[in-house]
Amino acid sequence: MRCLLAVVVFLFTGLCFGQQYAAEQFEYQNDKLPYRILFPDQYDEKKDYPLLLVLHGAGERGGDNQSQLLHGSETFQAASFRSKYPGIVVFPQCPKNSFWSSMKRNSTDSLDQRFTFINPLPENPQLEIVEALLLHLEEEYRIDPTRRYVGGLSMGGMGTFELVSRNPDYFAAAFPICGGANTAWAKAMSKTPMWIFHGEKDKVVSANYSKEIFTALKEINADVRLTIYPEVFHDSWHKAFGDPELMQWLFSNQKKTIDP
Repeated sequence: MRCLLAVVVFLFTGLCFGQQYAAEQFEYQNDKLPYRILFPDQYDEKKDYPLLLVLHGAGERGGDNQSQLLHGSETFQAASFRSKYPGIVVFPQCPKNSFWSSMKRNSTDSLDQRFTFINPLPENPQLEIVEALLLHLEEEYRIDPTRRYVGGLSMGGMGTFELVSRNPDYFAAAFPICGGANTAWAKAMSKTPMWIFHGEKDKVVSANYSKEIFTALKEINADVRLTIYPEVFHDSWHKAFGDPELMQWLFSNQKKTIDP
């Protein structure tokens, strides 16, 4: 009986999972990017809204336009969030054999040397289509250009760092979770307030990657925070998304100047 109940609960959860996010597909230069989009309650086409882009991890890659909602989507579709922070939330999905970030995975037993973040930044077709999607969304909807935000976890945390590096004047704030970056990108990222999260016991992406980029940003007086969870492994996104201060901090950031 308990097994049957567990199956019923699992199926019910799967059916409800991300149900408020509309499924869309963006076409760009003979390529396609599936994405999910969540609009505010009582969306008003005459109002400007913040835009939040969320980049998923490697485990959620694919083409089902569903898996990318596995982590974090419930936070943004909660009634408490939507009433306090009305905005447009977008979850694109990276193809199975692609990455959000320009990194190389090394053959080594050293956790601190597992990833190399390529510098100078090469062409990144996957982030290029995300950038095109952002422009498309601004053409389609009333987006407040002073309140554009980005965050992501694991591979998406790496992608968050890189997207900010590639677009240093675009985002009002960013929150990379259990990611990493090349410290040479610090200057480009320094204009964007950033809150970095990582689990100290992470065995997939070393917390030292977050610590190193935090130090590099601090050294040039960037507006950056770092939260390390001492007893947490790779899944530090649960703690980060569960922290009410994160959203309060994120949406309090607003660009003082608007791009021409």
